[in-house]
Amino acid sequence: MKTMLSRLGWTLLAVIGLATAPSHGQGGLPPRLDDYLTQVVKLSAAQRTQLLAGQPVTTLLDADPSREVAVFGAVWIKAPIARYIAAVTDIEHFEKGENFRVTKKISTPPRIEDFAALQLPPDDLSDLRQCKVGSCELKLGEGALNRLRKEVDWSKPTATSDAEQLARRLMLEYVNGYLEGGNARLATYRDSSRPTFIAQEFASMVDRMPDLTEYLPDLKRYLLDYPKASLPKAESFVYWQEAKFGLKPTIRINHLTIAEEPTHVAVVSKMLYASHYFWTAIELRVLVPDKSRGEGFWFASINRSRSDGLSGFVGSLIRGKVHSEAEKGMQAALKVTKDTMERPGK
Repeated sequence: MKTMLSRLGWTLLAVIGLATAPSHGQGGLPPRLDDYLTQVVKLSAAQRTQLLAGQPVTTLLDADPSREVAVFGAVWIKAPIARYIAAVTDIEHFEKGENFRVTKKISTPPRIEDFAALQLPPDDLSDLRQCKVGSCELKLGEGALNRLRKEVDWSKPTATSDAEQLARRLMLEYVNGYLEGGNARLATYRDSSRPTFIAQEFASMVDRMPDLTEYLPDLKRYLLDYPKASLPKAESFVYWQEAKFGLKPTIRINHLTIAEEPTHVAVVSKMLYASHYFWTAIELRVLVPDKSRGEGFWFASINRSRSDGLSGFVGSLIRGKVHSEAEKGMQAALKVTKDTMERPGK
């Protein structure tokens, strides 16, 4: 099942009180969702009508155009929330299909065998031969770059398998580092002349979401202070995947958390690493029952990502295309989610 376009966002959180809102009838929206869509998302009258009719709606949100993309999407899904939770928990089947070569949930504790399916794309292998600190087509930290230069002899016939074995060890070490030390152990990318501190980018992105602080402070604290901060009644796991995105296959590592509350369920995907395009990304999906409409739930998602590909002259030329593709991706993901969850016998 195709996932939402990688990963990202927060101001939706005003909807979490919907389950206790006064009856509004199937012809209207729950009051707090209505306020959110009016004041923050600013849906048009036509989009509002479309949403009430059961069709997905999407729109771009405010973001720094030089480094960030944010997109909102929502749809009504006539199915039990438990069905969606079960589906996303089985992430290896949930995120599969033509856009995913592999999706693998990482064991607890992580094992090197979890990365057995990792194969470096041919272009990445070619680029790694030339990589050095400050100049590399892949997003890698200084330590990883130096180890690749030291431990892989590209003149040997075993160079490809040696590079992939080292990549598997590096990924295992990276995941273990995050599980032990949280965001402080995330990479500092040295693929360009200026280092990019992923922990700083992630914290900056989250801190610019004031509604998260107001409505879900425990979740924000968990995302920023993991593993020191805990989130009661939540389930989380880490997984990696190779996904088709843009012009290059991209290897990604994500930390997914499912937090069930009496009034809602929040599903948050936090990108820990991406070999191309992204510095960091976050995706929030909030599932809220609405008794006035019967069985089912409002499914709303905000994706927010940061990238170095949107700055400068070239970035200014491609932003329109990136924004268009982000909305198309969200629209497709909403439709797939709705169709799959509502399918008889699912």
